Amino acid sequence: MAIVLGRNQYGKAECRVVRVYRDGDRHEIRDLNVSTSLRGDFTAAHVGGDQADVLPTDTQKNTAFAFAKSKGVGAIEEYAQALAEHFVDRVPKVTGARVEVEEYAWRRIDVDGRGHDHAFVRSGEAVRNTVVNVEGTTADRRTWVVSGVSDLVIAKTTGSEFKGFLQDEYTTLAETDDRVLATSLVARWRYADTNVDWDATHAAVVRDLLAVFAERHSRALQQSLYDMGEAVLERHPEIAEIRFSAPNKHHFLVDLAPFGQENPGEVFIAADRPYGLIEATVLRDDAPAPGSAWHSTPGFC
Repeated sequence: MAIVLGRNQYGKAECRVVRVYRDGDRHEIRDLNVSTSLRGDFTAAHVGGDQADVLPTDTQKNTAFAFAKSKGVGAIEEYAQALAEHFVDRVPKVTGARVEVEEYAWRRIDVDGRGHDHAFVRSGEAVRNTVVNVEGTTADRRTWVVSGVSDLVIAKTTGSEFKGFLQDEYTTLAETDDRVLATSLVARWRYADTNVDWDATHAAVVRDLLAVFAERHSRALQQSLYDMGEAVLERHPEIAEIRFSAPNKHHFLVDLAPFGQENPGEVFIAADRPYGLIEATVLRDDAPAPGSAWHSTPGFC
């Protein structure tokens, strides 16, 4: 029997990179969480402790900060791709690089009806993210981009039902024609190529997801996810597939009868656990193969 090293990777996780633009009196701020990961032939490091081919994770961190200055932070997809290509091109043993970027939104503090030039408040909006995987040299380079949002907390107070489900001797859930439907949505979509207006497409996809969730009657969260994914793919040919992970944030009607009060769908208890977790992928039947697009991206079926 032989014991050998299997798949491996290493990098620097969650580098908090804040880039402030001070080109004039009115500043701009970009707030990122950057994680890098390199893969290739690092057998010597694992088996014999030989670090000659290992670019330290501290160096990867430094590169993330240096690129924020030298290359700036435009669309996070462009920033991540530049980092990934740098590591593949510059580190001899690296055959693939994965860079994940989350961006936290800030908005200007309003003072007398005008956004302040250099004072900001953290926005409660969803977190924008991207994962860029790059493999191969310049001559045979392959690049995959997956972008998305997390913590997109959405709810509708009507327009949702849940009935006709399978029941057995352990079923206690009552059917309902009208319920609160809420989730903290994670959505990630894979681009078919890299010729994309990243910022405009991201904003449009989020608008589409929200509009479909709001306007389509829901018979189940599963159906809502499919409808949302179908709409995104119909409107955005540059996207090959979209994946969802959606915890069902249950809202249960409170029994107010002991207090002599009726409760016609007005007072609920929001239960944080346990919760149903619905996951789904919606894709084109002729979508290009995903390759390494989803490498090390957990949380999806």
